[in-house]
Amino acid sequence: MAAEKGYLSLVLHAHLPFVRHPEHEDFMEENWLYEAITETYIPLINHFEDLDRDGVEYRLTMSLTPPLISMLADPLLQDRYVRHIDKSIELAQKEVERTKDNPDFNKTARFYLERFEKARETFVHRYNKNLVNAFKKFQDLGYLEIITCGATHGYLPLMQQYPEAVRAQIEVAVETHKKHLGREPRGIWLPECAYYPGVDKVLKEFKIRFFIVDTHGVLHATPRPKYGVFSSIYTRSGVAAFARDQESSRQVWSSKIGYPGDYNYREFYRDIGFELPLDYIGPYIHPDGIRMDTGIKYHKITGSECGLDAKQPYDPYAARDKAADHAGNFLFNRTKQIEYLDELMDRKPIILSPYDAELFGHWWYEGPDFINFLIRKAYYDQDVVKMISPIDYLEEYPSNQVCQPPMCSWGAKGYNDVWLDDSNDWIYRHLHHAAEKMIELATEIHYPDDLTRRALNQAARELLLAQSSDWAFIMMTGTTVEYAVNRTKAHISRFLDLYNQIKSGNINEDFLGETEWKDNIFPDIDYKVYSRRHQPRIEGKGEDIVISS
Repeated sequence: MAAEKGYLSLVLHAHLPFVRHPEHEDFMEENWLYEAITETYIPLINHFEDLDRDGVEYRLTMSLTPPLISMLADPLLQDRYVRHIDKSIELAQKEVERTKDNPDFNKTARFYLERFEKARETFVHRYNKNLVNAFKKFQDLGYLEIITCGATHGYLPLMQQYPEAVRAQIEVAVETHKKHLGREPRGIWLPECAYYPGVDKVLKEFKIRFFIVDTHGVLHATPRPKYGVFSSIYTRSGVAAFARDQESSRQVWSSKIGYPGDYNYREFYRDIGFELPLDYIGPYIHPDGIRMDTGIKYHKITGSECGLDAKQPYDPYAARDKAADHAGNFLFNRTKQIEYLDELMDRKPIILSPYDAELFGHWWYEGPDFINFLIRKAYYDQDVVKMISPIDYLEEYPSNQVCQPPMCSWGAKGYNDVWLDDSNDWIYRHLHHAAEKMIELATEIHYPDDLTRRALNQAARELLLAQSSDWAFIMMTGTTVEYAVNRTKAHISRFLDLYNQIKSGNINEDFLGETEWKDNIFPDIDYKVYSRRHQPRIEGKGEDIVISS
């Protein structure tokens, strides 16, 4: 095989906010995790298994955020997922019987039954209910480069006036990554791809070698990068930045011109949970009778102007064939892109295509099939494009131009607007106040007794959970606003209660125990990550780099 002319780096950002409610037997927002497991994570894992079996070589980059890792490794949520998938299997079995006189729907019902049964097999029997171990397996085999994120996906540019808070988000993330994946992360998906000048110095402290930004984060850097977004740049601290390629992203992201809007693909907004009689569907939706998605959808997109009532039957096998076609088209376009760039550059270009992982499977049901076909076609069908990780590119090209990216994010308009507008700006005075108080406690208290240490550690957890960028995002987009507001207020309230108890020397052990039970993320956290005197526990030295002007 001839040497490739350039590289494609597919980066999947696997993230969900930490949603775990042991105080409720059924909590609707926990379904976010269960749906992602069934429709995104397990389909990807099953494809990884098949690719390994078939000897297909590839490199894919995925972030597994600390909240997602924590939920996937949590025994309560693992058991609740088994209950969830068992109900899905039971419903699919009933659907096979109910649709027996409708050949189109019956074929799809049988398809869902098979998918649900395979999901249970993968989850329970192959990986003993812990999917982190599945991703670790493919990391250790060399197929996946798993990168980290902020501890709770905190929006770092809006906490930069508290360096200790930024450092805590990074250090807790790195420690969580090491604990569950057995190695230090070499890259990071900055939460919301939000960079500000100086955060790279914190990344350097923890030996993180690269991060991802949106297109303008590199194009607007100073000086203007010689290779645009088609190579890496170094910040002044020596940490590399890679930028999103707009052309490849648009082909997947856009529901209007992108692949997910194809009329053959599954229609997301028609689900039997909203359509079938309550006495039939009742056991498979919320116990209070609140209708919700079941994951069984019988219709395809059909047409851009087509109303929901006019949708035509969905054929999962025809849709899978379409995903293969689209994977071929995507690779063809990347081939032409790289052949053009090859004539302009004195190094091999890299096309970075970053996406939310949950787009593939949850929103675009056929997305995991698309990734599978893309990997296979890149391996078998051509020799122009090779799939690699950003870290591989840095190994090949350790000498890079030094540029200063501006503050940027991948949100609408490219800066802070999404996480700082009229719907959510009220949260920051509370988050900043809590950060000040946490830094105060961590700096002043050196040798606490066991009870006080527990309270300090829990206060750190509550602050981190309150800082999640997901809550501000939900408030702005107007989806489950009440839940996002309640979560923000609850964590701030618990933090302040703990702060006052610690300061007064009168800790309510019952309150502390209940709070630890509810918000059990980061069991090994050390509150001293917030101290002004804290020195990170870093082993060894970072990688040597070569920079050029």
